[in-house]
Amino acid sequence: MRTIAVIGASLAGLRSAEALRAQGFDGRLVVVGDEPHEPYDRPPLSKGFLLGTTDRESLALADADGLAALDAEWRLGVRAERLDTSTREVHLSDGATVVADGVVIATGGAPRTLPGTRALRTLDDAVELRAALTGGAERLVVVGAGFIGAEVASTARLLGLDVTVVEVLPIPLGRILGPEIGAVCGELHLDHGVRLRCGVGVEEVSTSGVVLTDGEVLPADVVVAGVGARPETDWLAGSDVAVGNGVLCDQGGVTNVPGVVAVGDVARWSGQRHEHWTSAAEQAAVAVRNLLAGATVDTHDKPGYFWSDQYGVRIQFIGETHLYDEIRYVDGSAQDRKFAAVYLREDVVVGVVSMNDARHFTRLRRQLGTAALSTPN
Repeated sequence: MRTIAVIGASLAGLRSAEALRAQGFDGRLVVVGDEPHEPYDRPPLSKGFLLGTTDRESLALADADGLAALDAEWRLGVRAERLDTSTREVHLSDGATVVADGVVIATGGAPRTLPGTRALRTLDDAVELRAALTGGAERLVVVGAGFIGAEVASTARLLGLDVTVVEVLPIPLGRILGPEIGAVCGELHLDHGVRLRCGVGVEEVSTSGVVLTDGEVLPADVVVAGVGARPETDWLAGSDVAVGNGVLCDQGGVTNVPGVVAVGDVARWSGQRHEHWTSAAEQAAVAVRNLLAGATVDTHDKPGYFWSDQYGVRIQFIGETHLYDEIRYVDGSAQDRKFAAVYLREDVVVGVVSMNDARHFTRLRRQLGTAALSTPN
């Protein structure tokens, strides 16, 4: 391969570019990103950056020397609009065309939106939201009690706003952490004076506030929607790349089209997309190795890991909760908001969760896939 195009300049795209150079690719490397900014870290946007304790410079995922060492052509503020797999051409929004022997799809996802609400996905979103929250607003309504919504609510409380969180599901994060731990996460909102409305949806957002499906109207100066993201695959329409709620690929990121791999939030294998920071970072080296080899010679088999900081509490999780039959607390208690617990399926550890208990979490994560052991010291 003489030219490789990485489409997406966020975490997965940057790590792919770094992996290409680290694995010996010395040809032309083109990185296309639809934002005008150099690669930056997204997790702090809903926390330290929104609060004002983290500055723009500290978000950088690589310094100037690191970016220069990649010897890449950066096409920032430009979108990929079409991929012609027959001619190996990537058509860009500025009219340019990149002809590439290999393509890494790392376009991530775009937030699902509700009319009249703000989203928080990009640096520019965070700048605008911070200005709104600190510009005289008093009442915030967050639609969606997932991790982004919960973190925005937590930050807004620190900024002194009156906050209400609306969640259509009966329990926040129940699909991810299970109903028992999800309920504990919901209680975190109540612990800090945030009103939580579960099991109800949003009818509309109007000048009078947020109208819920049960008829209640929530007054709001700012409304933020954290209702998930859709994969950025529209630009692949008409190409031969198979898509379906993401770019369909195997566990090594290899798609149905030779010379095309997918990484990060946009990649879907084994029936799901793995939308976590660590997965995006770790997939890159695997997908690039397969791209350079021209076949699947490696797979990404690490369990999904994520963390979230809410109201001064760090929540950590690794593994899965699909069809677990028991949660066993190994240290602490949910009432104290400091604990570590394992999810068991037929007495085998399939997941680990903790609140403010990193020491036990680190030990327990090593037990994934093994028979449950006694409480560690």
